[in-house]
Amino acid sequence: MKIIYMGTPDFAVAPLAALAENGYEVEAVITQPDKPKGRGKTMMPTPVKEEALKHGIPVLQPVKVRDPEFVEELKNLAPDIIIVAAFGQIIPKSILDMPRFGCINIHASLLPKYRGAAPIQQAVIDGEKESGVTIMQMGTGLDTGDMISRIVVPLAKDETGGSLFDKLAQAGAELLVQTLPSIFDGTATREKQPEESPTPYAAMISKKMGLLDFSKNAEELERLVRGLDPWPSAFTFINGKTLKVWKSSVLEKQAQEAPGTVIAADKGGIQVACGQKVLVLHEVQLEGKKRMEADAFLRGYQLKPGDMFRDSRE
Repeated sequence: MKIIYMGTPDFAVAPLAALAENGYEVEAVITQPDKPKGRGKTMMPTPVKEEALKHGIPVLQPVKVRDPEFVEELKNLAPDIIIVAAFGQIIPKSILDMPRFGCINIHASLLPKYRGAAPIQQAVIDGEKESGVTIMQMGTGLDTGDMISRIVVPLAKDETGGSLFDKLAQAGAELLVQTLPSIFDGTATREKQPEESPTPYAAMISKKMGLLDFSKNAEELERLVRGLDPWPSAFTFINGKTLKVWKSSVLEKQAQEAPGTVIAADKGGIQVACGQKVLVLHEVQLEGKKRMEADAFLRGYQLKPGDMFRDSRE
């Protein structure tokens, strides 16, 4: 079988490694172009490219996969199947129709829930009790193709976007190697998805999503803190500086103070009034400083009841 693998970030590394470790021959890996990183703007390969090179797999890095020249190059490879995992570009119909087994996608949610670019973070933010991975047959719609197989992954109470990312990457790798034989021998079953998803579209995560709106329920904010860990992180402003919030909890009481007001600040954490209940900040990071426990932060930064967290530097 001629397998082409398309993927870019860390999530797509484990499935590629699983293919190699289970004896599948990957004809080529397609990933996004190298990008400059750091102060020196050094060109860095994608995580998938690094994994492919470990196994001696040829790597192609088109700027746009829909360019006719690349489509022709891919056609010449005569793939039997194309496996896609968080590639980062929309795959055109000219490629979807190319392999005899079509293109399959490793999607990090229990479809039809959480179609879109950020299903992992959104599941944590929404307080889901479980998530998972679905392998689906790709079509022209966005994450709307027929479902082939799925695996359920429970969420821990302290689950973060990062910890769930790792769990689902490994689950996706295991599910892929379990599913491929049935696709190749024709025994795989396919289930159509409903047109409407039961959850909103999981849009791409942006930095501004991390701004804590203390007029909301503290439980909602606590989930946001976990969902946006490690990137881009939840944050607020104090005295004109950004304060990232890495760990928090909910205090089951209703504050009388205005949302955003510091109620208490001691070794137990920084208590902040919310629209409902109280959010306790346990691990924070002031602009230009390292992450630290609230107790350590308070030893170097004077914060007292009545101080206000703001939604801007002003």
